[in-house]
Amino acid sequence: MRPYTQNPKKSWWLILLGIPFVFLLFPSFYNYEQPAFIGIPFFYWFQFLWVIIVSLIMAALYWVKD
Repeated sequence: MRPYTQNPKKSWWLILLGIPFVFLLFPSFYNYEQPAFIGIPFFYWFQFLWVIIVSLIMAALYWVKD
């Protein structure tokens, strides 16, 4: 298995790891109660949604980098 830096064709996939950082960097952009989802304020379900999204990104990176 080669290090990530040796294959420049697939290294752009690693940029996907920065997406959650950018979206969650400033809580003031998503610090709202509405729209609520099944009674859960937006602030909480938005962050939990990113847990699922990051899991999907990590799974995609695992399969692409294999």
